[in-house]
Amino acid sequence: MPRVVLVTGKGGVGKTTTAAATAVGAARRGLKTLVVSTDAAHSLGDALDVDLRTAATWRDTHEVEPGLHALAVGAHTAVEADWEVVRAYLLGVLDAMGVDAVVADELTSLPGAEEVAALAALAHQADEGGWDLVVVDCAPTAETLRLLALPEVLGWHLDRLLPAQRRLLTVLRPAASAAAGIPTPGPEVVGVLRAWRDLMTGVRTLLTSPRASVRLVLTPERVVIAESRRVLTSLSLHGYAVDGVVVNRLLPPAPADDPWRAAWEVAQASGLEQVRESFLGIPLMTAPYLAGEPIGPDALAALAAATVPDTGDAPDLLDDVATPRTRVEADGADFVLTLPLPLVTAGQVHLARRDDDLVIEVGDQRRVVTLPSVLRRCVVQNAAVGSGELRVRFERDEEQWASGR
Repeated sequence: MPRVVLVTGKGGVGKTTTAAATAVGAARRGLKTLVVSTDAAHSLGDALDVDLRTAATWRDTHEVEPGLHALAVGAHTAVEADWEVVRAYLLGVLDAMGVDAVVADELTSLPGAEEVAALAALAHQADEGGWDLVVVDCAPTAETLRLLALPEVLGWHLDRLLPAQRRLLTVLRPAASAAAGIPTPGPEVVGVLRAWRDLMTGVRTLLTSPRASVRLVLTPERVVIAESRRVLTSLSLHGYAVDGVVVNRLLPPAPADDPWRAAWEVAQASGLEQVRESFLGIPLMTAPYLAGEPIGPDALAALAAATVPDTGDAPDLLDDVATPRTRVEADGADFVLTLPLPLVTAGQVHLARRDDDLVIEVGDQRRVVTLPSVLRRCVVQNAAVGSGELRVRFERDEEQWASGR
């Protein structure tokens, strides 16, 4: 399995340039490297100074230089699991029910098509591409969080759709189907749904493994730092590891006769200290504000060389990472579910139990955690946030435990 590094940050902080520089630097170290853009308005080709167009299929990579390929993925990039098979069936059902064709077209579009195509292409490349390193130039943070939440969310829905599909096949016998005027789904429909479920499961497994991590890019400004703190919390909520923070565009020391530059230098020093405090324990790297735009592989390689650790040594790109894990532990007769959740207070977290799922909301981010069997026979007693963790205490539902359900 290759090492996968997803690079993201607030729009305008230089995430694409950082991703491209990371990829070029790795390739020139001798690593077989692929850099992928999942941004609909991607500028990866501009940074690399190549004509990089949205790929027709996930296999259509563009060779930038020996050892380095690039791939831009869009909604129409073919990823083998053909949603059109399912869509055609759903259109037939809606037509039989008398739904307007325009409305039916909207209802049957694959939600998050660009994000799904990007995830599927990443899964295929990681599985079959033969790369040492895959660097993903993600969209700005809001879109990236939606992208990274999608495998678990879509997999959750597909897990529930497939049993419903099997029940539908049982109920809609050919005679009943003909009488109702509703087409019976064929095995190819079920096959595609299973393929998508397996694909999303594989992506989720890959991106939450020790072989994958997120790298945050920011500039030392208060607004950017505040958003990056929220992103770290959201990534932890969804189970993704952050292996590094790149503080980009640091100005060189100001000359004594330039008060404007001196004021910016003071502000940046204050911002850098805030970053150190906010992301304590995460490797921190700094990159200078260059005299010109780093365009093309040579300039990007120079930027990669100029990106240095703030203190100590930078983590090697190929090293495994420690991933945030949800764990369940017995505590007397109770059980405690613990989930890493840094930089939040108890008032920012909202919990709800929904059948066999625990719904956790932090700000506008939501994660649905399917509870292990031991917790399904319990009720939530209380919850607390502290030391970068959410701890939810469950107590046994004696009626369910006694019945053995």
